[in-house]
Amino acid sequence: MSSIDHHLNLFPPLIQVGHAEQFIQSGKTLLSAQSPLNQSYAVFPSARKDAPSIKASGVEEQPIFFASSETSPSSERRLFIGDTSIIFAALQNLTNTAQSRGQEWLHSQETHNVIRKLTLDYVNFTRECWIHTSQTSVQSQGSSQFSGDHYRSLYTCLALFAVLYVPEYGYEDAPVGDDLMEWLNVHFIEPSTEEGDHLSGLDRPWEDETFWPYLVRVTLRGLSKAATFFLATLSTHPSDNLRQLAQRLSPLVQSQPHLQSFEAERDFAYASHRWKDKVKALRIELDSVSESDRHDGIENWWDRLSDIVGILEGRNEVIRRVCEDLGADWREISVSWGVFADARLRRQDLPEVASQVLDDMPQDPTNLEDMVHAALFSGDPAKALSHAAQLDPWLAAHMADLMQALSLIEKDANEDSGLSVRDFYVLSYAQYLHADPALWRITVAYMFSCGETGVRSADEVLMHVPLKLRSVGSIAHGQGEQNGADNLKSGDLAGVVKDINATCYEYQREEVRRTICRIAAQTFVQEKEYGLALSYSSSAEDWPGLGRVVDRVLQEYINAGPAQFIRYVAGIAPSLQALRMQSGAQGIFVHRLMFAVRYAEFHQRLGNQDLQDAAWDLVSMFQDGLSPKSWWAVLLCDSQQLLQHDATLLFPYAGACVLLQHLEEVIARTDQGSGDEHLRVLVAKLGSGGTTEALHALQGVRLSLAKYFARCTMIGTGGKQILERKFIAAV
Repeated sequence: MSSIDHHLNLFPPLIQVGHAEQFIQSGKTLLSAQSPLNQSYAVFPSARKDAPSIKASGVEEQPIFFASSETSPSSERRLFIGDTSIIFAALQNLTNTAQSRGQEWLHSQETHNVIRKLTLDYVNFTRECWIHTSQTSVQSQGSSQFSGDHYRSLYTCLALFAVLYVPEYGYEDAPVGDDLMEWLNVHFIEPSTEEGDHLSGLDRPWEDETFWPYLVRVTLRGLSKAATFFLATLSTHPSDNLRQLAQRLSPLVQSQPHLQSFEAERDFAYASHRWKDKVKALRIELDSVSESDRHDGIENWWDRLSDIVGILEGRNEVIRRVCEDLGADWREISVSWGVFADARLRRQDLPEVASQVLDDMPQDPTNLEDMVHAALFSGDPAKALSHAAQLDPWLAAHMADLMQALSLIEKDANEDSGLSVRDFYVLSYAQYLHADPALWRITVAYMFSCGETGVRSADEVLMHVPLKLRSVGSIAHGQGEQNGADNLKSGDLAGVVKDINATCYEYQREEVRRTICRIAAQTFVQEKEYGLALSYSSSAEDWPGLGRVVDRVLQEYINAGPAQFIRYVAGIAPSLQALRMQSGAQGIFVHRLMFAVRYAEFHQRLGNQDLQDAAWDLVSMFQDGLSPKSWWAVLLCDSQQLLQHDATLLFPYAGACVLLQHLEEVIARTDQGSGDEHLRVLVAKLGSGGTTEALHALQGVRLSLAKYFARCTMIGTGGKQILERKFIAAV
């Protein structure tokens, strides 16, 4: 992983530039707390212990800033993470199926073939990412989070893991030398193509100082075509012995037996034995060359040719010496051993060979790629994971996932951490992903695969997914609120919550889903999207929360007046019918919603001058018991303009009596000390006048009722101008 700075920047800044001294003089300091789950920190201002005590006038809200020492994945890295997470999900489906079908099925040929295919998919994805990153311009690569060489390292490690631990089904005990040589030639190309092009353009290539090292190297790497081509150039060499020996050597190099060319290992072993006999015969012929003809005046060709024959003979001391002379490392010696010294070398025997080689030529401890390779060659998957985690948490997580499916590591949880080896590395990778909040879907997918600890971590991630999708640029320019509103209009916030809900359903996290719906409802309330807030409160079955949403809508009437109140109620009214049909809904809160809807309808009719129906609505809210007692005084004051309507009597006598009855109860309860319960809303609506002004307003209602009853008496109670109607609540 790339190194990070030793400081973290907060944005927006906790302390503005040039205000540090002012912050210090305020008696405050900065404190931080690290998350137990990852490398994130909560940073917040706090009073210094040595600062003088300052009496606060009230509860002061302190901002909390969150920062992470993990570098968030860049765009190219995010694409790589997303693509490989699909392979991870496929392997999880496979292992989940194995739990229902038994471990025997997990070790079947069908399952092994699937695991091998998924492993090769990882290999191919890292290869593509390496090629893509390597082909970017120098300018782009400078800003790239990971270099092409980093992805090349991932590619070589996964490819080696596939060769050693995920061979084709039935080839687990087959000789591994040829497969390792192919891996070595693909990932560590030697000798270079440029060297071959240079030598092939010479008339007398053996006179070039690079000729014999090149010929020895291509022989050591099993590159028979290149070897035979340059052996053929020796046909014009002045030494007769060299010409004859090169002519004899060329078909031997070309005809070396390879396992994939035989249907049975027994046939391969027999062919290898016969081929070795031919090499021995060539050795006898080579040793018969006189000392005087072993040097051509430029090079001791006999020593060089003897090295090549020694390699074909599988002489360990020759292979080691040649590799050291050529600057090769422990990998080339170990692989050459399995091709020339012991053509039947099996995977389970490779660690012993690697151990002997590494004792004399150890791996580079500063090169994590080299350390991973050495651990894989040595048959130590746990150590390979340890080094892989330092190279890239992605590599360790996905290798550990494959290793557990292949039963290469312990599945039991560690007593101290409560995590298995696989879960430890997968969770570490998930915590790295958590540095980018946009990757929460992928983050929880990895966490949910890690037992109870992973489930708890995933729950926390889901409950802290950012819901306010405001761009940093807009906030920096003081346009955060407008941008937040725009996001709401486009459905971004609702879309995020919908995605979180879908994830909770997928992983059967009902309690978490309800908690998130409650959080979302609170967020929607802050944005005054009351319809969505009500919907999510209902989805969470948070009936007290639903009541608070309705209370906020009713508060809008107090704060902004009837027009704004009607608009907000229009957003929540569609939920009423569904809630009344919902068996789990608590009636008291639904009842409150019914009142809000009916009260909005009343004001809408009032605004449309549909006064007769408005009067009927007002009385019916009292008769049906919809109106909370705290709102009685407000409704009574609303009735005053209807009572004073000159054109016609809008209330029947019985309706006016209902108003009078509730008016007297409000005044009586106030006199008995319950004024706060009955006058609280009216006091808030009227402003700063308090209870006195509220009672004065109610006295005005009483006067209007007295005049109304007088008018009723003059024309006769229930006279012809009054239309009788049975008051039925219209809901």
